[in-house]
Amino acid sequence: MRKIAVLTSGGDAPGMNAAVWAIIKLAAARDISVVGAEAGYDGLIDGNFQELTRELDEGGLAPVSGLDWLAGTGGTFLGSSRCPRFMEPEGRAEAAQRMSHAGVDGLIVIGGNGSLTGAHLLANECDVPVVGIPASIDNDVGGSTDAIGVDTALNTIIEACDRISDTARSHQRAFILEVMGRRSGYLAMAAAVAATADAVLLPEQPLDTDEILDQLESLLRRSFATDRSKRRVLIIKAEGVPTPTLLLADQLKERVADLDNVSVRTIVLGHLVRGGHPTFHDRLIAGRLALGALDALEARTTDVMVGWQSNIGTKTQDPQVSTVPLADMLVETEKLLDGTSDVTAMRMHLIREVQGVLAL
Repeated sequence: MRKIAVLTSGGDAPGMNAAVWAIIKLAAARDISVVGAEAGYDGLIDGNFQELTRELDEGGLAPVSGLDWLAGTGGTFLGSSRCPRFMEPEGRAEAAQRMSHAGVDGLIVIGGNGSLTGAHLLANECDVPVVGIPASIDNDVGGSTDAIGVDTALNTIIEACDRISDTARSHQRAFILEVMGRRSGYLAMAAAVAATADAVLLPEQPLDTDEILDQLESLLRRSFATDRSKRRVLIIKAEGVPTPTLLLADQLKERVADLDNVSVRTIVLGHLVRGGHPTFHDRLIAGRLALGALDALEARTTDVMVGWQSNIGTKTQDPQVSTVPLADMLVETEKLLDGTSDVTAMRMHLIREVQGVLAL
């Protein structure tokens, strides 16, 4: 293998750049040149490749100059985009042709389940090995306990919860804090436990608006009862819960209007959760997954993802990293999201065990 391409696709996640940097350095050490496709699959279709390695005068390869800042930064310097063209066979055929013309011998796709779906389709339609690396703050990629970006996102959420709690205690307030996650409630669930929230609303525990309001009203009345001396209530809501956050807050205010000096506020963290310097853990798994992906390409393995502490797949030389067929990843992802996965069942069991504790 002489030349590989790498791209980042879908929503950005802290640690994507760390994975790209690891791929560049590891490949250069093996005399494999690396190009980056700009703006995800759009760049692959249009043939917009950026050279990421350079030849040394004394022989061998090294990263191009000026990229040593990559590992510590969030976002993705290669750019990312949603690419409807790539979901059509004609778009994938054009991408395969562009790779062939550029002399690309293998492709690494860094992204979430949508991006890895694209990798699966391309792998089955071209002669170039394709390997995926899971990167999504939503942690909704089946076959990988963690995806790149999750740990950083959770640290950002926890810091926000701590800051909100400071002001909430000062004024005896209840805050409903919404976090990202799409159809997955993992971020909300993990943050609720770590930030000692009083309640958590998850798409995996579907409730209608009245049921949610009944539970939250009861929570506020218990929490702010005169014998409790409680001054802060923190409710974390996953964005996948269909009832709008502002609607919940407005109706909850009406229900507890009789409580003296108690107010209900909202905050939606939104895209703030995606940004920031990647944590140690995200940099660590980015590097180790990059090594697994490069090893897979060199072995001419295709249509796989490298997963972290996976419950499926085949172990690599790194006991924490497995190669998982992308077809199996897609099946496990859907089970993860529809609640039929053993992983989801375990998470829901644990959150049910502590829900009564959270409100104390």
